[in-house]
Amino acid sequence: METPDASIDELLRAAIDQKRLIRVTYKHKSRVVEPHDYGVHNGCIKLLGYQVAGSSSGPLPNWRWMEVPSLSDLHLLEQTFRGRRPSASDKHHQWDQLFKRVAPPE
Repeated sequence: METPDASIDELLRAAIDQKRLIRVTYKHKSRVVEPHDYGVHNGCIKLLGYQVAGSSSGPLPNWRWMEVPSLSDLHLLEQTFRGRRPSASDKHHQWDQLFKRVAPPE
């Protein structure tokens, strides 16, 4: 398992704590994502996010798993989101180790 870059780790934790959208490049596509869960899943450090805009190989908005070591050009946006969304599956619960989870809406 790779260790996340310290600056990416810090930005992801801040985005989740502050419920702020992020803009990130993943698999050569620029994406705008609500970061929900961040941790180790199947031995790999991943982010589970709800992608709301940008490029994608599938329909939007939708849930996306992203391998954190493959993220680049990560920016914390000013726009916020309400908090945890209901999931159509148990994706929120399948973590080997959870570093950070977004709080539910207030």
